Amino acid sequence: MSKHRQKIRALMNTPGMIVAPGAGTPLDARLAEQAGFEAVYMSGYAAACVRYGVPDIGLLGYGELESTVRAIRQACDLPLIVDCDTAYGDIANVKRTVEGMESLGVAGIQIEDQIWPKKCGHMDGKFVEPRDVAVRKVKAAVAARSDKNLVIIARTDARGPHGMDEAITRAKMFMDAGADIIFFDGPQSLEELRQICDLKIGPQMANMSETGLTPILSAKELEAIGFKLAIWPSTTARVAVRQVSEFLKHLKATGDSRPWLDRMASLAETNKALGLDDVRAFENTITK
Repeated sequence: MSKHRQKIRALMNTPGMIVAPGAGTPLDARLAEQAGFEAVYMSGYAAACVRYGVPDIGLLGYGELESTVRAIRQACDLPLIVDCDTAYGDIANVKRTVEGMESLGVAGIQIEDQIWPKKCGHMDGKFVEPRDVAVRKVKAAVAARSDKNLVIIARTDARGPHGMDEAITRAKMFMDAGADIIFFDGPQSLEELRQICDLKIGPQMANMSETGLTPILSAKELEAIGFKLAIWPSTTARVAVRQVSEFLKHLKATGDSRPWLDRMASLAETNKALGLDDVRAFENTITK
């Protein structure tokens, strides 16, 4: 039984909000751990952006997911919640995805009801699977897990193409199918965020995707509304896009990095963040 799955269950069963920053790379996850977070969320958007350099429009498959998760798990000892997109197919694919993620020790998985190729939840032009298909995939995820502590998050993207009533119907069906947390993606107002929690159908997850469709609130504000888990999935990736782009433009124009010294980590700080001290300490135990 994974200690991380036990920890995430403990967090779910105690008062307070679970705040999980997004990570698309092992470095993001390592820095989240060093910052003191209790959990981290492997974002499909962030992985597509920072690890593979492509948009979140269904270009990554199960192999890229597994590779990213494996790398993050080797660099970070926090409970990891993984964005598994649509689980890459139907029931057999769901089973493979759940079993694969369990074998890597993840704490939770998220699957959604979009038709493949899926898109970022805050993009236009989304399509969702029929209700019965979406529900049987949630049932398959629940049945496939060998550890009951694995948290299964069921996401619906129906708000965009079909409205809140359809999203609510699906959320109730997903909870009845055994999901542990419901994730409405793309609510478009504070009123809709409140409506989600007022349903009282089970724990709810909020997605704080800045400049997207959903109003951005603090963790305290979301907790007051009634959310249990909040993610900031792509924030680190978008900070990197802005800051690295600005640095490269400056370097191209001037050929000089010195004006950026106060905006970058030193070599020593970077090595420390990457765990070099731990590696050297281990080497010392062997060479003595």
